[in-house]
Amino acid sequence: MSQIKIGLFYGTDTGNTETVSNKIKEKIDDILGADTVDVIEIYKKEAEAFAPYQYVIVGMPTWYDGELQGDWETFLPKFEAVDFSNKKLAFFGLGDQYGYSFYFCDALGIFYQIALKNGATVCGKWPTEGYEYDACKAEIDGVLVGLCLDVDNQDDITEARLDKWIPQVLGEFGLI
Repeated sequence: MSQIKIGLFYGTDTGNTETVSNKIKEKIDDILGADTVDVIEIYKKEAEAFAPYQYVIVGMPTWYDGELQGDWETFLPKFEAVDFSNKKLAFFGLGDQYGYSFYFCDALGIFYQIALKNGATVCGKWPTEGYEYDACKAEIDGVLVGLCLDVDNQDDITEARLDKWIPQVLGEFGLI
């Protein structure tokens, strides 16, 4: 069993973010060894759930006109209380860049700002090339604060994006 533990926290309504979370776990375990990633649904969790992890991956969809997924909306005040000093975080999010092109992956931008304020080192920023959206709170200084996935319109390139992003994150975490 690997001694490194990564906490992967996600919220989901449709199951898409859970599916991506499990894919990320499998890909990381293939690189670092089995049982490296604890996949944790944020539903009914407390802020202390982040405490055991130096390395954290946070996954969330953005709903409709920039709305937070219900479990993350409920958890938001708790997230604001987490001390992320000495922790490395990476974000991934799901959104619909065509149906909601002015709000694509906005949830990432909201949580990114809080994580920075609370001392996190954020890893896994991603280029904007290959996306077609009009506005995105997750785009800061011309890059996305994490990996944005559109499983509704670009699912055919989700695997390829994950295959590039995961080694990038692990490298920035200092694990490979």
